Amino acid sequence: MLVKRIFYYLVGLSLGSIAVYFFWQKKNASFDYGMDARTLKTIRIRERLFSEEAKLAMQQHRIDTTMITTLLHSGDVNFNKSNQWKKPCGEYYITGTEALENIHLLVKRCDSSATIEKVIIH
Repeated sequence: MLVKRIFYYLVGLSLGSIAVYFFWQKKNASFDYGMDARTLKTIRIRERLFSEEAKLAMQQHRIDTTMITTLLHSGDVNFNKSNQWKKPCGEYYITGTEALENIHLLVKRCDSSATIEKVIIH
């Protein structure tokens, strides 16, 4: 009896999980629950500006805005090097991963904009 209940439970859970997966995939929803993911998402959705220092570094190292966008999707926020409580705009240190691991950003996130202050190459 108990084995039947567990079997039915697992079958229902599996079918329900598959249905929810396909339903949310079509809605293009994102589940940004981690601190890194939430921080990067709030930076991405704001108007993106670049400081003159960042523009110069991007030009010197041949970094385009596509690479910056990729880094803002897949990068890691280093909260030890960040000053998220700075007023009026928090500062975040973002490190690249995989192919962009040598690129780091210092981003100032304000209420309506996110300014790339520095592009650091290691």
